[in-house]
Amino acid sequence: MNIPRIILPLLLFAQGTITVCHAQDSRPSYMPEIHGTIRAKYEYAPQTNRGRSEVRNARVSVNGKIVPQISYKAEIDLSDEGKIKMLDAYARFSSKSLMTSIAMGQMRVPFTIDAHRSPHRQYFANRSFIAKQVGNVRDVGVSAAHSFGETVPVTVEGGIFNGSGLTDQKDYWTRSYNFSVKTTVCFLERFTAVAGVQKTRPEDISIIMWNAGAFYHTSLWHIEAEYLRKNYSGGAFPGVNAIDAFASRRFPVRKYANGISVLARYDYMSDHSDGIKDENGVLTANDAERHRLTFGTTLHFGTKKIFADLRVNYEKYFYNKSTTPNVSERDKIVVELMCRF
Repeated sequence: MNIPRIILPLLLFAQGTITVCHAQDSRPSYMPEIHGTIRAKYEYAPQTNRGRSEVRNARVSVNGKIVPQISYKAEIDLSDEGKIKMLDAYARFSSKSLMTSIAMGQMRVPFTIDAHRSPHRQYFANRSFIAKQVGNVRDVGVSAAHSFGETVPVTVEGGIFNGSGLTDQKDYWTRSYNFSVKTTVCFLERFTAVAGVQKTRPEDISIIMWNAGAFYHTSLWHIEAEYLRKNYSGGAFPGVNAIDAFASRRFPVRKYANGISVLARYDYMSDHSDGIKDENGVLTANDAERHRLTFGTTLHFGTKKIFADLRVNYEKYFYNKSTTPNVSERDKIVVELMCRF
């Protein structure tokens, strides 16, 4: 048997195969990416001596590209406080040369810092009042974003939306659209300032919200502060003020985990109405005025793409004496395990 005559063709074939594989790897991938977020937690309220376990989120998302300029995303939450909700469903056209993108579909409205933060990017087990009650808006419409500036990068985002929310789209025809505009400015790669304005109309009363905030971020520190003002047309309800401010310090860990963070937060919300009238045709406070202090620690596991956070938080609430708070809005200890994959 002539070994060289057999080996030589095999080597040439292998070389050709490797070359083709490298050529294929250099092409952009259009295979869909599947991601998931699971947040499970236990809460204990010392004042009532009651506790509960909850699957706060069980999100699954699919995103990818059709061509380099056109991408898509679909996200559903199988357990958003026990309910199934369709969250994101949009297609986006992007131009790198123009640094511009346009999206159509159902999406998070571009507004605020904390309300725009995905569950796997949250710092605390429970969201701030700005993110949960005051500025939390998803809607259907068209949005656009444009970036410019090299020394000081600036991104301007804006959109026009139905105002129908997530479940009332088919027969929702309107002459009064909602809008949102958000501007983000980055300084020295560590400091970011955000400002925005948004108009919503839950029923027949228009609501204008103004927002401004900033954060400082490094591999070890994150310091953030945000303010939101909510005004109701015709004085239908007193204007709402909301504040969120927190700091997080991360420390490296050699064994078992890759980091541990120590966090503290203060947030505040005055009496708040969701803009839906009661049976008497007037707006009432759905959320009573409150202050809250949150202290916590978080263990970090995994890598940048696949990771988990184990959080332990203590929340201390402060109400007016005349207020009887909901059982879930009282002092509590929260233990949460979040997995992102």
